[in-house]
Amino acid sequence: MNGGLNIFKLIAEASILVQFVMLVLLVLSFLSWVIIIRKVGQLKAAMEEAEKFEERFWSGADLAQLFREVSNRGASNGGMENVFESGFREFVRQRQRRVHDMRIVIEGSERAMRVAGTREIGRLERNLEFLANVGSISPYVGLFGTVIGIMGAFQGLGEMKDVTIAVVAPHISEALIATAMGLFAAIPAVWAYNRFANKVERVASRYEVFQEEFSSVLQRQIQTDEAA
Repeated sequence: MNGGLNIFKLIAEASILVQFVMLVLLVLSFLSWVIIIRKVGQLKAAMEEAEKFEERFWSGADLAQLFREVSNRGASNGGMENVFESGFREFVRQRQRRVHDMRIVIEGSERAMRVAGTREIGRLERNLEFLANVGSISPYVGLFGTVIGIMGAFQGLGEMKDVTIAVVAPHISEALIATAMGLFAAIPAVWAYNRFANKVERVASRYEVFQEEFSSVLQRQIQTDEAA
């Protein structure tokens, strides 16, 4: 391996400032991967929960019984279950207050569902901004390290009498590693952000569709109660 590219040696021989830039990029990359791994599981669980709950909801189950089941699980609820629980709880509260205007009852229920849905989507979007920022700034941080490294290299080479490509190449390589590490941190973060943002949007659309469908169910429930 003599004469080969030894990345660790180049990093060790880089200037303190360039090494600091590399350390920052390494930390950003590590944090990005932690978020990526967690977000994969979180979004997968959200989609599976939505599918499972919709199947239970449209199976013809009694809404009051379904509400009791969801409420009894308490803090373990998530996603669409929370949207349903919030909407039905407000529906029951309005009916217990003897509100006879169907529009007021439905609007209150829809408002409660929107708040719950927004809260759930906010939970899914958490840390996505960090991935976006890492993807945006990492290449520039790496470029900054490269510029500093090249400046230091040329300053040192200026003091030499005989300068050849064999002398210049290692110093340039040291500096360019910072750019490579910037890309190493940025590319996965950008890819993950775009993928996760698309999935969150799909989950949000699913919640919105459910809210509209559930509102229609509640309207029919009111009409049935009034006709009885």
